[in-house]
Amino acid sequence: MRMYADLAPWYPLITPLQDYAEEAAWYRGPMREVLGPGRHRLLELGCGARHNAHHLADDFDLTLVDPSPQMLDLARANCPGATLVQGDMRDLRLGRTFDAVFLHDAISYMLSRADLRAAMQTAWEHLRPGGVAVLVPDDLADDFAPGTDCGGSDGPDGRSLRYLEWSWRHPDLPERIVVDYTLVVREGDGPVRVLAVDRHEQGLFPRETWLGLLAETGFQVQERLQPYEGRNISIFVARRPG
Repeated sequence: MRMYADLAPWYPLITPLQDYAEEAAWYRGPMREVLGPGRHRLLELGCGARHNAHHLADDFDLTLVDPSPQMLDLARANCPGATLVQGDMRDLRLGRTFDAVFLHDAISYMLSRADLRAAMQTAWEHLRPGGVAVLVPDDLADDFAPGTDCGGSDGPDGRSLRYLEWSWRHPDLPERIVVDYTLVVREGDGPVRVLAVDRHEQGLFPRETWLGLLAETGFQVQERLQPYEGRNISIFVARRPG
């Protein structure tokens, strides 16, 4: 997935940092409800450029994990006070625990139930008793509908990017979707050019699977539905008893 590798310098124009303030508040709320007031330690697995983390930094001491060094470079700029770790959410073991663990859309790249369960186990291993994990997949099988989206922005350095996102079910694998991105850019007054067509594959699991695997891991879990642009986003709030 080139978006998270050689195309990472363009990533801030795909999803501008300022667009995440409202979304970050959706996730801060459940964490605060469980943890109470005060400053807490938050581990994010699959942080990417970490636009959500930027808006959580006033409330949490951040440790941010991602397998891509290019995305960690962007995270370093967006969250200068955070601890950054290169690693995989399926097998990471830091040897310490946190008050909260956050898994945003990166968990959608778990392509099998075994991988999804492994990521949940990582969250469990890094969560203190009484802590909370917040998991936010892009899509559930129960609600998924193929579709398109578009967006992009203009940067202060004269670069501009627009994208077309096209998501559809994998024809041969019932628990997988394909998301194709076409990235079109312009630099200064130069010509518009197609930068890349980038294909991403993501897991697509039913709500029952998410709830069942979280319970199997040991969590006490509640699903919350957040209305957004005509649909509901599922936020799984998973508490570690203690």
